[in-house]
Amino acid sequence: MIVVILAAFGVGGATMAGALAGFLFKRIPSRFNNIILGFAAGVMLSASAFGLIQPALDGGGLFRAAIVTAGILAGAFFLNAVNRFVPCLERFALGQSGIEQSQKLDSVMLFVLAIAVHNLPEGIAAGVSFGTGNTADALAVVWGIALQNIPEGMVIIAPLLAAGTSRTKTLAIALFTGAVEVVGTLVGYLAIGLMREALPFALAFAGGTMLHVISDEMIPEIHEDGGDKSSTYALLFGFCSMILISAVI
Repeated sequence: MIVVILAAFGVGGATMAGALAGFLFKRIPSRFNNIILGFAAGVMLSASAFGLIQPALDGGGLFRAAIVTAGILAGAFFLNAVNRFVPCLERFALGQSGIEQSQKLDSVMLFVLAIAVHNLPEGIAAGVSFGTGNTADALAVVWGIALQNIPEGMVIIAPLLAAGTSRTKTLAIALFTGAVEVVGTLVGYLAIGLMREALPFALAFAGGTMLHVISDEMIPEIHEDGGDKSSTYALLFGFCSMILISAVI
């Protein structure tokens, strides 16, 4: 349980670390951001395949293929529904034409809610990964999510400051968005502890959410500038690094 708690704070703390970096750097070089995201995508892809989906298949019983397939699709559809909800909140909070200085606090809080809604499933996926009993695989999942949270934490600072939120409140909000993932991790772990028979489906569900994040958000973002292959090699390096680490462990 101590490892789970530390992992939970590691996942949430990565968002906070990224937020602190967002205060220090006015503009993050896109190439640097893409390399970090590419590496994180590779780690998450490896972790979802070998740390979540493969254990789900191993423990799924007679109908394991159907259970795992259903879990992956359910996780992807769930996150898709979440992501459809989040832009609606963001558009309402930030406005179609950009961020305005005259925004009210309730609009800023809607923006924060959108971030929190997006972060919760990632935390749950981290918590569920500990249900296998394989700490190394679980930490691989946690590591991938934490890496993704660093640049994610960096980019939430500017919109809040531009909306007129004070630096102190912006820091508190960043802490809150990280805390959501801490709670999600603990909830995911405790839920699996209470429903062991649902573990294969839950693992596949968590894998589906991670695959959706990788395909729908991370890969398009690292290639939106076009032409730079460094992010592709970063993804491959991240994927292979987890294979090498699992072989050593």
